[in-house]
Amino acid sequence: MGLYLAVFNGDDEIDGVDVGSYGDYDVFIQCVIKHVENGVNGSVCPVLTLHHDSDGEWSVEEAKVLQEELLKIKKVLTEIPPIAHDSSWVLEVMEEDGLKPSNAYESFIDVDGEFLIDRLVELTQISISKGLPILFQ
Repeated sequence: MGLYLAVFNGDDEIDGVDVGSYGDYDVFIQCVIKHVENGVNGSVCPVLTLHHDSDGEWSVEEAKVLQEELLKIKKVLTEIPPIAHDSSWVLEVMEEDGLKPSNAYESFIDVDGEFLIDRLVELTQISISKGLPILFQ
């Protein structure tokens, strides 16, 4: 089972990000806690790291804060070495797309091979511009 984050307008999906498995998402969150929050969960990126990954939503107001958190995360992760993955789909997509991460930021992708942080920033921008929450599916 995987984690899908999306913005809907009624029954119409505007955009969504297929993050991968919950385990893959947890690797990302644990990396953020370790490298951005210096091991203190919720100290720098509470909207991201304190939200339960399998239920609910990020409100438009939370999306505004989340966008700022993601930009901080991107800055920090571009400055540290790549993160090793043992997820078969991640390794497969990286090989298919010729991706060779040069830093931790480039180590995290969605199932389409797009950089996860950038896709999440795009989702926050849509949420904010449309005035709609980001739903956890």
